[in-house]
Parts: sequence; C-alpha cells; structure tokens
Amino acid sequence: MKTFIPKIDPANRKWYVVDLQGATLGRVAVQVAAILRGKTKPIFTPNIDCGDHVIAINAGGVKVTGASKPSQLTYYRYTGYPGGLRAVTFAEAMRKHPEDAFAHAVWRMLPKTKLGRKQFMKLHIYAGADHPHQAQKPEVLNLK
Repeated sequence: MKTFIPKIDPANRKWYVVDLQGATLGRVAVQVAAILRGKTKPIFTPNIDCGDHVIAINAGGVKVTGASKPSQLTYYRYTGYPGGLRAVTFAEAMRKHPEDAFAHAVWRMLPKTKLGRKQFMKLHIYAGADHPHQAQKPEVLNLK
C-alpha cells in the first residue's frame, strides 16, 4: 500500500472571476474558500496547497440577509494598546473599504496556519468591475 501525494505545479493553477454584485456574503464566501483550499478538486489533500486563484469583482455590491444585519454585524480589532478595542459595523465597512468585509468573511473560513495564509494570498478582491488580471485568462464562475 502506498500513499498518493499529488504533485502540484503552480503554473497549472486556474484563475476564476466571481462577480459579487447582489450576492449574499456568507454563501459566496463559503464557495470561494473551498476553491482557494482546493476542496473542489478530486486530488484535494488537506496539508498541500492545491487550490486555484479567485478574482472577486464588485465587492461593493455584496449584501447580507436581514434588515438589521448591516447595522448589527460588527467587526472588532484590537490595536494592542490599553483601551484599544475598535469596532466597525458592516455598513461602515462597506462605505469605507468594501473589499475588507468580503476578505474577512473568507479568511474566517480558511485554516489559521501558514498554509491558510498561503491560500488566502490567492484571493484578489476589487471594489469595482475592473481588475488587472486579464493576462491570466480567468474563467467566469457563477456561484449564485
């Protein structure tokens, strides 16, 4: 009996474009995280980075369900100083930096290890419809 270890060539990774206009934040983040990890491939191995690149466009158009969630969903961060707890709601985050809200949702669904950070680096998020990755010939991916 031999254990199969897949040989992953970084040059053969695919590039996908996901349009977030009108998409629900959590539902799309789950699917994007699965692509980044490589869980959609038959050769998925949890300790090897076998995922693909994902380009998320129109991050400003992502929505959450429920009428009160934009004002109640709060993101916290700590500056490291006493009394340095900072909080920002989803609505404020979407006004200032819409890319950060989607990145935060995807990051929560990846492993918090060196491998997870490497997989997260393959996520490229843009607030508008334009992106500089046309040379990689990305495929359009419908997740709705």
